[in-house]
Amino acid sequence: MNFLADDELHGRGSATRDEHIAALFAASQFQALGLDPGGDNNTFLQKSPLPNPLPPRLQQSLSKFEDIPHKETWNAIGILRGSTSPDEVILLTAHLDHLGQGPAVNGDAIYNGADDDASGTTAVLTLAHLLANSPRPKRTIVFALFGSEEIGGFGNRAFLAHPPVPLAEIIANLEFEMIGRPDSAVPTGTLWLTGYDRSNLGPELARHGAHLVNDPHPAEHFFQRSDNYALARQGIIAHTVSSFGLHHDYHQPSDELRTIDFNHMTNAIASMISPIRWLADSSFKPQWNTGSNPQTNPPANH
Repeated sequence: MNFLADDELHGRGSATRDEHIAALFAASQFQALGLDPGGDNNTFLQKSPLPNPLPPRLQQSLSKFEDIPHKETWNAIGILRGSTSPDEVILLTAHLDHLGQGPAVNGDAIYNGADDDASGTTAVLTLAHLLANSPRPKRTIVFALFGSEEIGGFGNRAFLAHPPVPLAEIIANLEFEMIGRPDSAVPTGTLWLTGYDRSNLGPELARHGAHLVNDPHPAEHFFQRSDNYALARQGIIAHTVSSFGLHHDYHQPSDELRTIDFNHMTNAIASMISPIRWLADSSFKPQWNTGSNPQTNPPANH
């Protein structure tokens, strides 16, 4: 996390050299763990070109930040093959990128993105380490770290266009987004799950020890605001795990390592290990609740 959120990575701007470095860092971790590559040409990296030219609205939002070309984005993908049910897949994701360098606030122009989303990336890498060094799960686990979430989810689009496993085999997706600080709106030691009421995945994980509750901020529409939503629109049971308490460092240069509550974050990641392990070893297949499948019933304010 120190590497990802360091000033040397200049805020990991979407589709920049620094996002690429972050993806290479993650890819090297996956390779060192002995995971199978899930990227292009038997590598752990998946590269995808961005539209050229970029949509005018996106060009306008990027104009406030460092004037650099945004031509291609990178995902890092590693695969832990299942032992007895390898064609059933659990997908664990986060996004690598943040905003890069932009308007200075109190003399600081680097938008480090420690909570958003170096915290989630660190969670996925940590889970990869723990699960790869444990008895092989029955189901396959894919670890995917997406680029360019902040400018429209171009990394998840690349993943959906060229998936490392057939999309129909993905049983569930958990995205980890902003778990670096506790949310005072929920009990201490608790994480929340976006779209908790949309499927039976969250309640079932909670029954198996996950400290998960419903998203306490429904007005923010967080279910539609992370990479999970693009997968959910394909019918995949996909939710985001978070503890974002609407802190004022969101999308500011002050989202730095010094603001992270490492005790909370360590406990948050640890609390998900056994439930994910249970899911990877079980025959449980989560389902959308009636009328809640975003593929057929998209939210009204998407």
